[in-house]
Amino acid sequence: MTQTYSAVIRRDGEWWIGCLEEIPGVNAQAHTREELIDDLKSALADILELNRADAMAAMEGEFEEIAISL
Repeated sequence: MTQTYSAVIRRDGEWWIGCLEEIPGVNAQAHTREELIDDLKSALADILELNRADAMAAMEGEFEEIAISL
């Protein structure tokens, strides 16, 4: 399952800055547009993994993991 996210990016002087609309805390800045996109992907992967780990740690006993699509 592939999920698509929307990034808002802009050039600010010598920097490119951006964030993802759907996931608070996923933001980055870089010297090039390409670096910014790579950094946003990396930040997204990191926060999704942290969220997964937090969700698993909060569960007690047996649980079921399922995929939900919109």
